[in-house]
Amino acid sequence: MSWENVIGIEVHVELATHSKMFCGCAVSFGDEPNTNVCPTCLGLPGALPVPNQAALESIMAIGMALNCTVAPTSVFHRKNYFYADLPKNYQISQFDVPICIEGHLDVTVGDITRTVGIERAHMEEDTGKSTHVSVGGRIHSASSTLLDFNRSGVPLVEIVSKPEIQSAAEARAYAQSLRSVVAELGVSDARLEEGSIRFDANVSVRPAGQEELGTKVEVKNMNSFRSLERAVQYEIDRQIELIESSGTVTQETRHWDEEAGVTRSMRTKEGSSDYRYFAEPDLVPMRMDEEWVERIRATLPELPADRIERYVASGLDAGMAAVLSGADFPTRTLYESTVAEGADVRSAANWVTGEVTARLRRGDGADEDDLLTGRQLAELIELIDAGTISSSAAKDVLDGVLSGEGDPGEVARSRDLLQISDTSAIEEAVDEVLADNPDALESLRSGEVKVLGFLVGQVMRATQGKADPKLVNEVIRARAGD
Repeated sequence: MSWENVIGIEVHVELATHSKMFCGCAVSFGDEPNTNVCPTCLGLPGALPVPNQAALESIMAIGMALNCTVAPTSVFHRKNYFYADLPKNYQISQFDVPICIEGHLDVTVGDITRTVGIERAHMEEDTGKSTHVSVGGRIHSASSTLLDFNRSGVPLVEIVSKPEIQSAAEARAYAQSLRSVVAELGVSDARLEEGSIRFDANVSVRPAGQEELGTKVEVKNMNSFRSLERAVQYEIDRQIELIESSGTVTQETRHWDEEAGVTRSMRTKEGSSDYRYFAEPDLVPMRMDEEWVERIRATLPELPADRIERYVASGLDAGMAAVLSGADFPTRTLYESTVAEGADVRSAANWVTGEVTARLRRGDGADEDDLLTGRQLAELIELIDAGTISSSAAKDVLDGVLSGEGDPGEVARSRDLLQISDTSAIEEAVDEVLADNPDALESLRSGEVKVLGFLVGQVMRATQGKADPKLVNEVIRARAGD
């Protein structure tokens, strides 16, 4: 039987505000446990919530970047459930009147780009953090659990896709694209390793062509893009195997075990009625007037999709444009300043994403991003294009520039890396090599083209790698034709 995968992704984004969603406690990763807490975020009797305006503006920016409509009015609700990391036994969230609705995000896998619908983005508060005390830190083998409420009440945006993702690879690409948008907006550091962006996947399968959705399973605990893809693929395979062996898929929440590479059952999946939603009585409805919305819209930066389109229009292929667009800000700035100095866009992109990035990552200096300017990289590329230095020598020149030895031209001269482009000097070196290798010359004249590489190599060795290889090639061919 042929199967269709139906996948939806829920993304939780911790906002980088100075204070929590409904109180004045600091938002700070890595502080001592239970030091950034107060009666409000601990759910003590009599404490009342006050909404964080900066958080509301951040979710509006996220919604606009994801092509959502910002609702003119919105309401907070209480989502009731009992868990150790939820001190109030309810979470202030949103239900049927979220802030952002009906958006979409373009996702590319290979050469195929699809549009994935986004159902909603709503505002809520985060829960506390549970640390499971066991050898592997896994809940299923823990002897006890420690609770840290520093995270309790941190502003959290939940972004819910429509069930339109069709494969594990597409789920990964969607998550990567969405993270890029959030990071570009600057509303969150979006670090998976710190839990400031987290992904849950709703996975189901159905026979190909069937309209009715299969039973969905929610998968949690995926802390990397690789984990997300592996977990989704495992769950797809598990459900298909279960159905084909006459079993039944249970609607439940499952935990991804990274070490074992499997999902494990956690609990039966709740429905919305199980949470007994009702409007939060301590908060009035919100109104996002048009002036406020447009003021936030005016602050949006260039988004990754727009930047890719701009890069492609300038002459880059789509693959390189995507790589460069996803790079960090200093890398993109170096590329754009190099192009602004007159460098070819393809050469600039190749150097910035290749040799420059590799060397900066290997360096020990804290300020190495400042050691290479767009003007210097453009000069380096110009030296190569003019035949003043070879491509291999250019790597040594780059090392010299990054070591603070001066501009590319200065480094090339001081390190004696300038390429010999004087035709008479190269002809003299070629004649000496051909005189020492008459058999190779005869083979070349007989049509053995492979010998040409050998002869070029001999000339480069004789000139200590300083001869222009293109000119050497031309002179040897001319001599072979005499």
